[in-house]
Amino acid sequence: MAWGCALCLALAGGALLALLVQLLRWLRADGDLTLLWAERWGKKPEHELRGKVVWVTGASSGIGEELSYQLAKLGALLAISARREDELQRVKKKCLQISSLSENDILVLRLDLTDRSSHEAATNSVLKHFGKIDVLVNNGGRSQRSLFVDTNLDVYSAIIELNYLGTISLTKYVLNHMIQRKKGKIVTVSSVMGIMGAPLATGYCASKHALQGFFNSLRTELTDYPEISIIQICPGPVQSQIIQNVFTENLAKSLENSGDQSHKMPTDRCARLTLVSVANDVKEAWISDHPYLAVCYLWQYAPTWAWWLMNKMGKKRIQNFKSGIDADASYSRKRK
Repeated sequence: MAWGCALCLALAGGALLALLVQLLRWLRADGDLTLLWAERWGKKPEHELRGKVVWVTGASSGIGEELSYQLAKLGALLAISARREDELQRVKKKCLQISSLSENDILVLRLDLTDRSSHEAATNSVLKHFGKIDVLVNNGGRSQRSLFVDTNLDVYSAIIELNYLGTISLTKYVLNHMIQRKKGKIVTVSSVMGIMGAPLATGYCASKHALQGFFNSLRTELTDYPEISIIQICPGPVQSQIIQNVFTENLAKSLENSGDQSHKMPTDRCARLTLVSVANDVKEAWISDHPYLAVCYLWQYAPTWAWWLMNKMGKKRIQNFKSGIDADASYSRKRK
């Protein structure tokens, strides 16, 4: 009997210790635990993406630019797209400098996501150059910093046209090719704002919720093609130029002061976790520091608490914005 009690106590102690270890991991995490498990124990991007043809949109800055550099170092063949061809040439030049790729291994392809009539020809250009597309990274888009009551409705139309309709339009042409090959990966850079709601970004949140719903539904339509993966990346605040290019109250106005961005997740870390997600076919990856990571979990498992917390955070977010500092500066992890 005493031996049995001792065994039960040992098992209970072991379970408690495991729970504490997981809690400590979660408190220090900058991504969801499934993603971080894949980073440590799963497939490595260095093995899975070398030699693959990867088409990255929004590649002239921010996450897309950093993804291009890391993919080049891995030995992936690249098609990089954005509206600014001169910036794409700059990105290509650096990719060649930091990798063993040759000039022909990187295709610069100017692309406007809002010009949906050009998407079929753009897809054909990539296929003509490389013969296939293994991975499409839907990264193009713009964020928002304005209150709904101050914002013209044509801003919302532009956000949906770019972030949502432009993305699914390009996906449609690339997916047709992947269905013919019966394999491929569609990777969409969504946002934690596609999981929760937050002030100053009503249109942006709406576009990202639309992407979440669309790709979750699309995945269920592709069950006959088990080697076609639908992967959604949900970053939180990241150091990038997205704030400098946000939508505001009207289409002609730009953000006057983007504020200090140094407290946000470094772009290279976000890009690395994105590639880990791609290599391991993680269906949905949350890439964020706390408190946004914690809010994602609350929104998933305890939405009433999440609404309460976001009301508190949202009030401060608006105050920061009106004061001319970054909206997320008050509660993002300080970085050295």
